[in-house]
Amino acid sequence: MQAIIFIGIQACGKSTFYHHKFGLTHVRINLDMLKTRHREQRMFETCLDIQQLLVIDNTNPTKLDRSRYIEPAKQHKFKIVGYYFESRIRDAIARNKQRPLAQQIPDKGIGGTAKRLELPNYAEGFDELYYVKLLPEMQFAVEKWSDEV
Repeated sequence: MQAIIFIGIQACGKSTFYHHKFGLTHVRINLDMLKTRHREQRMFETCLDIQQLLVIDNTNPTKLDRSRYIEPAKQHKFKIVGYYFESRIRDAIARNKQRPLAQQIPDKGIGGTAKRLELPNYAEGFDELYYVKLLPEMQFAVEKWSDEV
């Protein structure tokens, strides 16, 4: 089984990447949709219990944020895969302004997440790590993780 954790600031392509790559195979767990940590936790636990492939589609900027998923998934024998999304504030703010008004994040929110963003590493419990770049026309380049990112 596979638990995928996305890492990156808002508006860097995480949800679009999910729909392109995992939309037909993995359940999407996203705090924006579920609205509360309690609902998110229940959905996550259900996926673990039934051995369902899943993607955590949140910003997950810190090691602590990611640990809430890694430890329980490891206990359920899931393979932990991380995708770090190139997170350039200027580009994210520009993309954010293209969203419908109700879905836009305040610029301060994007900047605040960027300040907290910690690069992932294998020591956190990841079995695989990848670096994702958003290309023109909503295409993606995915590379194996390198500590020189």
